[in-house]
Amino acid sequence: MKKEFKTLNEQIEILRNKGLVINDLEYAKNILFKENYFFLNGYRHLFMKSSVDRQYISGTTFEELYSLFLFDRTFRNIIFKNILIIENNIKSVISYQLSLKYGYREKEYLTPKNFTSNREKIKQVNDILKKMKRQININAPQHSATAHYLNNYGYIPLWVLVKVLSFGIVGELYSILKKEDQIGIAEIYNLDIEVLGNYLTILSNYRNLCAHEDIVYENKTQRKINDTKYHKLLNIPFMDDEYLYGKNDLFALIIVMKQMLNKEEFKNMIEEIRHNLENLDLNLHSIKIDKVLDRMGFPKNYLEIKELD
Repeated sequence: MKKEFKTLNEQIEILRNKGLVINDLEYAKNILFKENYFFLNGYRHLFMKSSVDRQYISGTTFEELYSLFLFDRTFRNIIFKNILIIENNIKSVISYQLSLKYGYREKEYLTPKNFTSNREKIKQVNDILKKMKRQININAPQHSATAHYLNNYGYIPLWVLVKVLSFGIVGELYSILKKEDQIGIAEIYNLDIEVLGNYLTILSNYRNLCAHEDIVYENKTQRKINDTKYHKLLNIPFMDDEYLYGKNDLFALIIVMKQMLNKEEFKNMIEEIRHNLENLDLNLHSIKIDKVLDRMGFPKNYLEIKELD
């Protein structure tokens, strides 16, 4: 069955037929016009009577639905700006380590012999180096810093090139480094090389979600993180040999960022998240904030993580 265009009045009628309380018709129509019915409707699940009953919990208001939408927007911005800090840091670390060891001209640092000699990864090495060279050809002339080096020196140092490389490509670059180079980078974050590789993939995934304004608060990743000391210290519930929170949910991302941001950056991020959750709590009436926390994978004592070492 194809979906047909619905006018604002028709959209309002659909919401009312599903039991959503609309107190201010003009306000609701204005929000739907500005924000898009489809995007707003993506936040309905927490307010539904059940997964099969497509009716809203009795008393759920349009304002509550919109509050969750705004909460996720703010949350997404908090996460995004802090992922960008990590992205900049890892780019700086990788470019410094490789430039120090292999040189700062493309023909020096983009040589296949600088990377893993694992036979199973030969194709991957060549593919990633091609991607990087393609980025140079496409993006470098358009970016002021890379264009400056190209025009004045005829080459682009890696510490400049990383500016035009996506986080995803940087994660792939890490995956093909020689083991000793991976160790040198992972040790800076006090992480195992495999753990850091997994973290970079997860961070890149969330970065893309944030950049494209997808729903973030209830996102689950395909990859899980390993158990950490934070799972144990926070007494996260354990069931069927696995922690209930902090494995492939949003709290898993928080645990990743705990290990990759500095203490001040992480504390500031958690405080912003706390403030955002408190604002949402004030606007919820038909459900409790605990339901939101559960959907996010946040334990009730999530704030304690900012004090843990």
